[in-house]
Amino acid sequence: MADPLLPPGVADLTAFAVPSGIVPTVPGVLAGAAPTAPVAPRGSAPTWPGTAPQVGDLGWRAAPVSAPEGDAANYYFLSGPAVVREPVPQIPDSHEVFDVNAVRADFPILRETVNGKPLIWFDNAATTQKPQAVIDRLAHFYAHENSNIHRAAHELAARATDAYEDARDTVRRFINASKSEQVIFARGTTEAINLVAYAWGGKHLGPGDEIVITHLEHHANIVPWQLLSQKTGAVLKVAPVDDAGNLLLGAFEDLLGPRTKLVAATHVSNALGTVTPVHKIVELGHRYGARVLIDGAQSIPHIPIDVQALGADFFVFSGHKIFGPTGIGVLYGTEEALEETPPWQGGGNMIADVTLERALYQGIPNKFEAGTGNIADAVGLGEALRYVEKVGIERIAAYEHALLEYATPLLGDIPGVRLVGTAEEKASVLSFVLAGHEPLEVGKALNSEGIAVRAGHHCAQPILRRLGLEATVRPSFAFYNTYDEIDVFIRAVRRIAEGG
Repeated sequence: MADPLLPPGVADLTAFAVPSGIVPTVPGVLAGAAPTAPVAPRGSAPTWPGTAPQVGDLGWRAAPVSAPEGDAANYYFLSGPAVVREPVPQIPDSHEVFDVNAVRADFPILRETVNGKPLIWFDNAATTQKPQAVIDRLAHFYAHENSNIHRAAHELAARATDAYEDARDTVRRFINASKSEQVIFARGTTEAINLVAYAWGGKHLGPGDEIVITHLEHHANIVPWQLLSQKTGAVLKVAPVDDAGNLLLGAFEDLLGPRTKLVAATHVSNALGTVTPVHKIVELGHRYGARVLIDGAQSIPHIPIDVQALGADFFVFSGHKIFGPTGIGVLYGTEEALEETPPWQGGGNMIADVTLERALYQGIPNKFEAGTGNIADAVGLGEALRYVEKVGIERIAAYEHALLEYATPLLGDIPGVRLVGTAEEKASVLSFVLAGHEPLEVGKALNSEGIAVRAGHHCAQPILRRLGLEATVRPSFAFYNTYDEIDVFIRAVRRIAEGG
């Protein structure tokens, strides 16, 4: 019997070849098919049962003999010998074979109805839904661990600090950073880019220095550089794209020169889905002596990330794009780039010593995390990344690419549909416009069918205007979406096009 999770006439996922530069197709990753070779997820970690276990300190150790100063004096706070804690119970990995129905069962919101119809969540490029493991981990933190971190002489502070620093190390492992100290928690991609702009850029850029971005950027990777240019006298240059949304790499290189101090480029366009040649971007930026920042907000849930192999000086992403909480994100930096970046906010947690005349700062990562951070949501982000590791980012990438390959020709065949963004390499975004219908009108009509899509400019007005548009309809896929959902969506768009 044909597998109901595959498109008609397709026996297995091998029919969908993944373009070079993304990931290889993984045969047999769908339900009912045995993988041709074991595909191990990247790492594993416990998830949290519905009733979170009572957990003690997750491994805190006693203070060192030498007494630190300033905030550091409160960093270690439990005296006496190290306490051996019971390990957190582990739940067996239920995703040894990728089964989209098993994955969907992990996301309670997917059982919602909208206007009497089952929710179809095709707004994943805006934000992703959260698995029960993340929801339970947040509840467990507030029920059993809630405290400020890095200070106070009590057990809950130890638990909260352990959980927070464990999340930092989980990020390190997920993006393959060499050290946990290279992982800075911020509110999200936007704040991380602003941190680099104001702290690094404010110190290292001056009149006539050049910043190079691309025409594909989200506003968050445009506006901070405009503000910095106005403040410092630096010059902002923009690399062009073709009508399909491909970055014109030759023209990009032509913009680089001896005055180029920073290159800032997206990995995946949120408006078009274009996957940019980031390794080449980094190589060229470094060839001309520039620091390079890569915006990974849209790539982190879809493409395996190895920051050491990539070589970028800065890499940024948001937790809510990868099944974690909102209000938390990451700035990764090389040690050299972070050491030459001054603090951008002052307060507690980031100082070594303060007098009324001067302050001495801690090293990385603390010097960038002033005040009480978003502790619980950092812990939730760590749990989200462990969940993705268990499923396997390579499996996720292959399945999502198959969804995109299935949906693209079906949508393009509808009379009046113009696909917006047809680059050679794309991730799970399928923007379009429909003749005779405003994007907002289409979005509202789809909502009446329980289908959630984004309709608007997607905080990427320059690239849409480059293509002669002010707005598009943007369905975007995640690994919990199905072919059946795409079929419902295609039928709905066709009815709208036909005036039904």
